[in-house]
Amino acid sequence: MDITERALNNEYIETNSSEFPEIKRIVEKNAELLTKFNYTYQTKKQRQDLFSQITQQSVSSTNEINAPFHTDFGPHIFLGENDFINIDCTFVDLGGIYLGNNVLIGPRTTIISVNHAEEPEHRSDLRPKSVHIKDGAWLGAGVMVLPGVTIGENAIVGAGSIVTKDIPDNMIAVGNPARVIREVRD
Repeated sequence: MDITERALNNEYIETNSSEFPEIKRIVEKNAELLTKFNYTYQTKKQRQDLFSQITQQSVSSTNEINAPFHTDFGPHIFLGENDFINIDCTFVDLGGIYLGNNVLIGPRTTIISVNHAEEPEHRSDLRPKSVHIKDGAWLGAGVMVLPGVTIGENAIVGAGSIVTKDIPDNMIAVGNPARVIREVRD
């Protein structure tokens, strides 16, 4: 199992390991693709094709990803069908970011799937924790989702919220930290 697979399995990553340059190589390769995605005019189809190259997997024609888009890695972003990612979103995806179907991501949303070690002598090392956004979930503008969180089916996260813990299916959560305030109306 290589370092990228271990990261996706949420295993501890030492940044001084002999394998870490592989992650840096992918980041460097994607920097050029992200520059093209963000700073030149692209049709929806061209954006999907570039996003497929960034994530190293086929992106459905039903998805819409708007520029600018930022990622620190790329290949550990997994989209469903009919997902919408608004402008100026950031995905820190080394630990894995999984979107279900019909997910709405508001502008300037940040999803983070990796943290650093707490111990000062290992602070540069990485602790990946995947993030799951389930079918039909909607994240409002400026939401921040932290490592290891699952946002349930049809859940809504209000604008500006910081999600530190799982949000159950069919619930609305708001605030910093985000807390459930009620069920989604039928």
